[in-house]
Amino acid sequence: MTRNRLAIAAALLVTASFSVIAAVMAPALADDQDFTLIERGRYVATAADCVACHSVPGGKPYAGGTALQTPFGTLVAPNITPDRETGIGNWTEEDLRRTLREGVGRGGKRLYPAMPYPAYTRMTDDDIHALWVYLQTLEPVSNAVEANQLPFPFNIRLLMAGWNLLNFEPSSFKPDPQKSEEWNRGAYLVQALGHCGTCHTPKSALGADDNDRALQGANLQAWYAPSITADKRQGIGNWSVDQLTAYLKTGANHQSLASGPMAEEIQNSSSKMTDADLKAIATYLLDRKPPAGKAPTPLAADDARMKTGGAVYTDTCMACHGGDGKGQTFLFPTLAGSGLVQADDPATLIRLVLDGSRAVATADRPTGPAMPPLGWRLTDADVAAVVTYIRNSWSNAAPPVSAGDVAKVRKTLAQAN
Repeated sequence: MTRNRLAIAAALLVTASFSVIAAVMAPALADDQDFTLIERGRYVATAADCVACHSVPGGKPYAGGTALQTPFGTLVAPNITPDRETGIGNWTEEDLRRTLREGVGRGGKRLYPAMPYPAYTRMTDDDIHALWVYLQTLEPVSNAVEANQLPFPFNIRLLMAGWNLLNFEPSSFKPDPQKSEEWNRGAYLVQALGHCGTCHTPKSALGADDNDRALQGANLQAWYAPSITADKRQGIGNWSVDQLTAYLKTGANHQSLASGPMAEEIQNSSSKMTDADLKAIATYLLDRKPPAGKAPTPLAADDARMKTGGAVYTDTCMACHGGDGKGQTFLFPTLAGSGLVQADDPATLIRLVLDGSRAVATADRPTGPAMPPLGWRLTDADVAAVVTYIRNSWSNAAPPVSAGDVAKVRKTLAQAN
């Protein structure tokens, strides 16, 4: 009888032990199966536009391979699937956290700011955790990527220690208590997850963000990412919250159509975000005060460049964009009053005339109108004249463009192709 009681007690003890172990392990097991958390992580990856760099067209999602052209050479986005040999399958969550927060990968490998850790450093712990859980659910893909293809001496990663010392300090997002919850959500999405400044903020000679001119526009690979401040001439100050929200959701609004890198961002990221988050972004951006400055005086209508440009415009552009420069909503962008058209840097406008472009197609606006390339039949002088005309007509005002400016863009495009 005693033996039976001892056996029963032992069995109960073992059962209790397993119950304790199961209870301890339950959070981890539940974590892997927490579909709400996984979906949150998917949304974080979408808002951060991870797929843009870490996936190639036709390839497996997040398996890496996208070449990123920088002023210092080429970097290739790595494989971030949970493959143990070529991805992040051997990483810990702390490895990911340090990568995002400090720009230091597994094993102390220093990253280059083409991976926008200067923005991601502001990500919340909860978003990083959700992203980590989501990444673990991806299909492991074997795809070895040589990320660092920079020439000497830029390929020496240790140099980034000095770069970080001069240009980067890990920090967290700090809400503004004087602003609304919506405004602060927009600030977090723009400054951290969306890393908008990576494209739209001017860069120093060392490739760091010039935060004194945050979001005031920057040139990247012969595209000019325009000002997204409330500047009424060069920025988006003439847009309403609803118009900016529509642009981020669909790629089109009353004035503009997204093309180039912005088309990719909208297709992969903002078109898949919630309306509330897009409205928060618009609320924040339209509250960004424009820089002080005096608008240039438009060229006189009888200026020789305006006469030549007007003739080219009538022959080549008027059929779509109209004699009044107002275009056709959702089909042909408005040129009159456009911030991009009047930007101090005319690179995007020159590029569009030379090389053409196709606007983004989204679920809400599935037609992606295209502009044909005109560089094959227009000389550099012709392009300079018509761009100058567009930039100084219909109450627009912007510095004239020279044939040399056009030649530089044409050369860059030829090298890229």
